[in-house]
Parts: sequence; structure tokens; C-alpha cells
Amino acid sequence: MDHLQQKKKWGRRRQKTLGIRRRLRASSDRPRLSVFRSAKHISVQLIDDTSGRTLAAASDAEKGLRDELGSKKKLERATAIGKLIAERASAAGILEVKFDRAWYLYHGRVKALADAAREGGLKF
Repeated sequence: MDHLQQKKKWGRRRQKTLGIRRRLRASSDRPRLSVFRSAKHISVQLIDDTSGRTLAAASDAEKGLRDELGSKKKLERATAIGKLIAERASAAGILEVKFDRAWYLYHGRVKALADAAREGGLKF
């Protein structure tokens, strides 16, 4: 892929992400559960869009979790992160969120994280 094709590809992804976030922000009574997925890691944040603050976050690259989750498969790590963010959200007093999957398909690790967060008590 040459430089211009790569630039167009990332531009389309950015537009899709912003479109999804715009629709989620339309009624900002609940914080946004934003997912970031790379080739190796997955992380999630609870973001209050009205104040622009991160209320809680979890990642499989955190120091305390790196050793514990390092030997597990990516899908299992996503499930563990979903449970962890649900615990941290309930500790912060948050029970209902809006799920922001960015441009990722609701499949695989993203779906596993969402299901685990629901099992942990989050509603979205």
C-alpha cells in the first residue's frame, strides 16, 4: 500500500470513529466505555464527555496485570479486562454506560470484553 492509500484508509477509520462517538454523545447522561484494541493488547476507559475526564480505565498492559495475564490468549485477556473495568466502574458508582467500539467490529475480543463487562454488572 502506498502512502496515499494508507492516508485514505486511516481517514475513513477516523471518520467512522467520530461518527459513532457523535451519536453516543448526543445524550450524555451516561459515561462512554471506549475500547482500544491493538495487535497485542486491549484497553478500555470510562469517559465522561461533559467534563472530559477519564473516570476509570483498565488495560492488559498494566504493571500488575502483565505478569498475571501474560501467558493467556488475547480473548481470555479481553474477558479479564472486561471484568476488571466492571469492578472499577462499580467502585466509582457507575452502573450504566454507553459502549464505544470505535471502528472495530463487535466481534472477537471486543465482544468478549463487552460480555464480561455485562456479567460484571455494567448495563449498556
